[in-house]
Amino acid sequence: MSSGADASQGGWSRRRFLGALGGTAAVVAVPAPASTPADPGSTPAATPAPAPSARRTGKAADPRPLHLGTYTSVDGGGTGIGLATYDPATGKITGAGTLTGVADPSYLAVHPDGRTLYAVDEQTAGAVTAVRLADRKVLGSRSTGGAGPCHLSVHPTGRWLLSANYTSGSVAVHPIDAAGALGERTALVKHSSPQPGPGQDGPHAHQFVTGPDGGHVLAVDLGTDTVYTYRLDTTKGTLTEVSQAHTRAGAGPRHLTFHPGGRYAYLANEVDDTVAVCGYDQATGALSIGDPQSSGSTGDTTNYPAQILVTANGSYAYLANRGDNTLARYAVEADGARLRLLDTVPVSGDFPRQIAFSPDETLLFAANQRSSTVSVFLVDGATGQLRLAGAPFASPVAVCALPL
Repeated sequence: MSSGADASQGGWSRRRFLGALGGTAAVVAVPAPASTPADPGSTPAATPAPAPSARRTGKAADPRPLHLGTYTSVDGGGTGIGLATYDPATGKITGAGTLTGVADPSYLAVHPDGRTLYAVDEQTAGAVTAVRLADRKVLGSRSTGGAGPCHLSVHPTGRWLLSANYTSGSVAVHPIDAAGALGERTALVKHSSPQPGPGQDGPHAHQFVTGPDGGHVLAVDLGTDTVYTYRLDTTKGTLTEVSQAHTRAGAGPRHLTFHPGGRYAYLANEVDDTVAVCGYDQATGALSIGDPQSSGSTGDTTNYPAQILVTANGSYAYLANRGDNTLARYAVEADGARLRLLDTVPVSGDFPRQIAFSPDETLLFAANQRSSTVSVFLVDGATGQLRLAGAPFASPVAVCALPL
């Protein structure tokens, strides 16, 4: 079965089935951006990330909350959203139980005010659920209008929840009230054009995220090899398509992240095992996708890039490689216009589905789906190097780790 094909295995989507199956420097080519900045040289800015309070003062820091996504409807899966804490100085995770009542919470996001957690319910009748963090009360669920929602994000205003329905290839918008609860869906758009890419049976929306300008939202669709840009009406919650950016046929784009400067983004392509630098025009929302480049995988096994992150200071980017089971480290150069592959490190787990920074970016968490573990790495703010913090934490079918 090809990586890009959606299939059913005993009721599992292609995404779940893939998860259940058991370097030399390179330079990423630059796409044509909205305008080209001067090249500051080959060395990235080495601004250290802020240190945790324990490292600043030498005193023990209070544990921080960690929420864990899983599948509840598969063998060996969890029973809800995993609850844990982590030590912000050492990265050590301590389990704290489970929040039940949420089905297949495979992806999680938090409201900008930190009071409400949101989860997808990745089922045939897809939904999104809100949870009040103060008392862990489930505030209710709303239909996404599609099947297999796999990603969600909160608009920076905190007023809108964006979600992507993988199986049905559509994106949805829900309003968020002052208490963090979700209202009835205000928009649902199915990706009907262009036609599916090679080996695909239809559109498969994999991510829905806000652009750095705030007025545009972008949907990454693996099935159509396209990133769609919509203008979001922040009063009504409606969507208007304004542009499409196409990868090469069969790339299978999965995840997009923006450089903090706002003029560039980085795209992880799942099916053809590549990454690409993209130019971004904040005025129009148009994305221009550059040439596909190495994920850092060795080629010894089939590899599916999962998620790419960039540091808040814009110096380094990290890519999770499923199959190769590594984290690739890139230097970000030319004010964001270029990525240079530095190295890869073993993830100390199997099939890193998702990665996330702690809020101060001194820790990086990797959710390893097949090994049912979460690995934690210490991040050197000056060099970007990763160092495993300790033995991975056991978490059933770990597909998302959200440190707060």
